[in-house]
Amino acid sequence: MDLVDRVVLVTGGAGYIGAHAVKALEERGFQVVVLDSLVYGHREPIESHLKANLVVGEISDRAVLDKIFTTYKITAVMHFAAFAYVGESVSDPAKYWQNNVVGTLALLDAMRAHGVTNFIFSSTCATYGNPQYIPIDEQHPQHPINPYGAGKLAIERALQDYDPAYGLKSVIFRYFNAAGADPDGQFGEDHNPETHLIPLILQAAAGKRAAISVFGSDYDTPDGTCIRDYIHVTDLAQAHVLGLEYLLAHQVSQIFNLGNGNGFSVKEVIDTAKQVTGKQIAIEFCPRRAGDPATLIGSSEKARQVLGWKPEYADLSAIVTHAWKWHQQRHFG
Repeated sequence: MDLVDRVVLVTGGAGYIGAHAVKALEERGFQVVVLDSLVYGHREPIESHLKANLVVGEISDRAVLDKIFTTYKITAVMHFAAFAYVGESVSDPAKYWQNNVVGTLALLDAMRAHGVTNFIFSSTCATYGNPQYIPIDEQHPQHPINPYGAGKLAIERALQDYDPAYGLKSVIFRYFNAAGADPDGQFGEDHNPETHLIPLILQAAAGKRAAISVFGSDYDTPDGTCIRDYIHVTDLAQAHVLGLEYLLAHQVSQIFNLGNGNGFSVKEVIDTAKQVTGKQIAIEFCPRRAGDPATLIGSSEKARQVLGWKPEYADLSAIVTHAWKWHQQRHFG
C-alpha cells in the first residue's frame, strides 16, 4: 500500500488515548486526519506535536463527515470519540446513547456511503459487567451494568451485523484501565473532571488535593482494596496500530482484550506513587461504591498471539513515573 493510501481518520484524536494513537500511527508512516469536537479533547497536543490535520466537529454531523471522506482518501477509521464517565452514564444515559451509539451509527453510515470498510473500535471491559472468572478473556459473558458499557456493547453487536451485510470489517479492542503518559512527555491524562485513580493520586502527591479517597478497604483481596489491570496508554496505542495493520492485511474482523494481565491494588498504586514522587500521600477511606468488583484483570493472550503485541511498559512504576513527569510539567510546575 502506497503512503498516499495510508490515510486514517481518527475520531476523538485530540483526547487522551486518541492523541497517543495518532502519534503511533504517524510513527508507522500513516497520514492522519483527526475529527474531534474538543468538548473533552485538546487542540494544543495535535497542533504542537503532530502532523495530523485537525477537523473540529461532531461524529454525528453528516456534512462534516462527507467533506472529510471526499477531501481525503481515507483507508480506515479509528474511533475513540465517546463519552466515558461511567457515573455520568447512569445519571444522564440519554447523553451516552445519543453520542456513543447514535453518533457512532451515523459515522458507520457515512463510511458505508463512501466505501470505507476498515474500522478500529475503542470498546471497553465494561461490556463484561461483574466478572464471573479471572482473568477475563474475550469469551467471558457480556452483561454490562451501566449505560456506558451497554452502549459500547450495542456498537459491538452492530459491527458483527455490518460485517456480513455490508463488508465492513472491524477490530474491536476491549481494554482495561488506561494509564500513564507519553514517555516523551508530549501527551498525558488531562480530564475535566478527573476521575481516574493515578492522576488523582498524583494530585494528592503534589498538594493539589488534601487526600486520595479509597472506596472500600474490606474487599476479598490481599490488602482489602480493589485490584485493577492498568495498561500504559502508549502500549494501548501500539496495539491499535497493530490491529489496523492486521485488518488491512487480512480483512478479517477480530475482537481483542487489552490489559497487562497483572492486577495492582489501590494501595499498591498509592505506595508506588509515594516511591516515584518522594511525597507523602494522605488516604481517606470511604465506603464501597456500588457495582465495584473486587478484582478486574484481563487476559490479553489473544492480542499477543494474533497481533504479536507485547506491552513495553508493563511495570507499574513506569506507568506512574511517566504520568508524574507529564503532570509536573503540565500542571504542577
